[in-house]
This record gives sequence, C-alpha cells and structure tokens, in this order.
Amino acid sequence: MKRFLLFLWASALTLAPGTAFAADKLDTGNTAWILTSTALVLFMTLPGLSLFYAGLVRAKNVLSVLMQCFTIACAVSIVWLIVGYSLVFEAGNAFIGGLGKAFFAGVGVDSLSGNIPETVFAMFQLTFAIITPALIVGSFAERMRFSALLIFSVVWVVIVYAPVAHWVWGGGWLGAMGALDFAGGTVVHINSGVAALVAAMLIGPRHGFPTTAMLPHNLPMAVTGAGILWVGWFGFNAGSALAADGAAGMAMLVTHISSAAGALAWMFAEWIKHGKASVLGIVTGMVAGLVGITPASGFVGPMGALLLGAIAGIGCYAATNYMKQVLKIDDSLDVFTVHGVGGIIGAILTGVFVAKGFGGVGFAEGVSMGGQVWVQIVSVIATLVYSGAVSFIILKIVDAMVGLRADANEESGGLDLMMHNESAYER
Repeated sequence: MKRFLLFLWASALTLAPGTAFAADKLDTGNTAWILTSTALVLFMTLPGLSLFYAGLVRAKNVLSVLMQCFTIACAVSIVWLIVGYSLVFEAGNAFIGGLGKAFFAGVGVDSLSGNIPETVFAMFQLTFAIITPALIVGSFAERMRFSALLIFSVVWVVIVYAPVAHWVWGGGWLGAMGALDFAGGTVVHINSGVAALVAAMLIGPRHGFPTTAMLPHNLPMAVTGAGILWVGWFGFNAGSALAADGAAGMAMLVTHISSAAGALAWMFAEWIKHGKASVLGIVTGMVAGLVGITPASGFVGPMGALLLGAIAGIGCYAATNYMKQVLKIDDSLDVFTVHGVGGIIGAILTGVFVAKGFGGVGFAEGVSMGGQVWVQIVSVIATLVYSGAVSFIILKIVDAMVGLRADANEESGGLDLMMHNESAYER
C-alpha cells in the first residue's frame, strides 16, 4: 500500500498543474508556452467570461457584471500576492500550505518551479484563482450588492479556494490519495459550482422568477464571450502540462473534441425536446463539454474525450432543466448546473476514461478502475461538502455585515445605475 501511494504521489508531481518542484535548468520553450497559456487563461476571464455573462443578463445589469468580473481579477491578484500563492503551494500540512511565500518571499528572477521561472508558474496559477470566484458571479447576477460581492470573493479565495487547491495540487491529502484533476475539475468547477448554488439559494430568486421571462439582452455578445472561452481554455488545459510537449498537445486536442461534443449533445437534446436548436443552447453545451474535460485533459485520449463531452452536454442540459423547472432555484446563469454538474461528471469519469481501453494513459500500477473511480468520488464529495459549508458561513457573515441583496428599488432600477451610477446604453 505504501509503495502504491508513493507511486501515485510521484505521478501527481509530474502531471498536476499545481506542483512546484526543483530543477537545475531553465527550459525556454516550456517557459514561452506557459507565458502564452497564462495570457490565454486571463483572456478567458477578461474579456471572455465577462462578455459571456454580460450578454446573458438584462440590459440594465450589463455593467454590473463586467464590473464584478474586473474587480475580482484585481482583488484576487493582490490576495494572491499577499497570501494566496503561499497557502496553496508552500509546504504546510495535508490541509493547507504554509506562509513561507507570503508576499512572494523568495520568488525572484532566478527561482525555478520545475524548469520554468517560479514567477511564471505563480502567475499561471493566479489566473486559475481569478476565474474561479468570477464564475460564481453568474449565480447571483442582477441582485447582489457590489460591496457584498467584493468581501465574499476575497474571503472565499483565502478560506475555500486555497485549501481545496492545496489538497489537490499543493501536496495535500487528495493528491496523496491519487485523485486525478489535471486542470481544475474539482478545484475550479465543482468548487465554484457548489458555492454558486449556495449563493443562489441564500440570496433568493430575482423578482418575477420564474413567471417573468428574463431573456439575454445581447446574444451576439454572449456568443463572442463563449468563443473567447473556447480558445482561452486551451491555455487552461494544455498549459497545465507545464511543458510544450506531447501531453500538452493531447490535452489541447481532447479539449477541443470534448467541447464540440458537448455543444452538439446539448443542441440535439434541445432540438428534440423543443423542435428548434438555439444559439444559447449550443454555446452553453460547449462550456459544459469544456468543463467536463478539464479534470481529464491530461489523462484521456480522443475517444474518451468524445464520450465525456457528450455525456457532460446531456447531463448538464438535464440538470439545468431540472433546476429551473422542478426545483425553481434561480441560479441566474446556470453556474451550478454547468460548472458544478459538469465538473462532477468530468471528475468521476476521469477514473473511467483514463483506462488504456479508451485511449487514456492507463492506471497506476496496482490501481483498478473501481479503485480510481472511488478516489475520484471521494474528491468530489470532499469538495462539495467543504465548499458548500464554508461558502454558506461566509455568505451569512457577509449578509450580517453589509447585506447580500440589493433592495427592491435597486434591483428594479438595475444595478448599473443604482450601484455604479452608469448605464451601458442610452435610455
């Protein structure tokens, strides 16, 4: 058993995007690729996610969403400098990292993480920390106070994101168990998805939901943002190889295949049910396929990606319909049903499609499919429970401090004007 755990740990060190290790020589090719990937991942948030979300809300709330995403990018960057990077990647314990790299202590021009500069590694990981709380924005769009959003996001990154990222990528207990999460199925998508569900339930539905139609105000804007997400996701997944090599190439290939499969699966499911295929449906299915492949992208082959993407597309479509029509929970932009459910599907099926029979890299010596799937399930449950419980506590405290929700007049008038004294369009 001890030999098996050591083998899994060595594999995680090689493949996980969140592990820094010593090396003797800088590789300029790998450095160039991770620099590029870093820019791509930040491009996913600004402007990709920002435009995607902004296009999906009503016209009176466009600027509020853009402002929230932009502010999160700035605030999380400072938090990452002060304490975030250290809590994730500095040696600590199985639950949380230490403070030895607070304020980037020891991160200089010549310090290396593997064979790339540690500055590049730290910046690459920062982009993951930025997009994760930004995803949550979609769950309470059009009704959360800006002050509450700012406090929640900063605290959440430190208390929720940093521990979960450390568990998987920074030497924590899930990585030691052998949990496979190449680019953030649990760390990013399940983590943000369950926090989004808790936020949507606590803050309550928008006035008029579900009887009043709340249609996207600008679908071309949303599709533009979705297209940027698709391209930027190559940095997200292929960049997580931390090298310009065959693993990065395969990660890019399977990412594209899964996103295409997810888009078509959602489109056809909607077409069959409603008799028409929608633009919103195909782009949402694309995101579902991207989410599903994220934990698996360094471990599966093209056939596994095809199946995983299709399953994620159909599964997220069914979950979205169930959430809105049966549970009547107003997760405004379907964060939990796309990112949370897609992340769960991807994380668990990684344990299946990693098998060589599906074209994957295969299991570690002595590991069966059942054993790997069980480890994946444990990682999913741990993330759901921890993120859900702690997010609930943070939200309740923020509500007591400043109030989570805009008042009825502010919501009716639109957060653009009421929170920021600006309007996206002339009235």
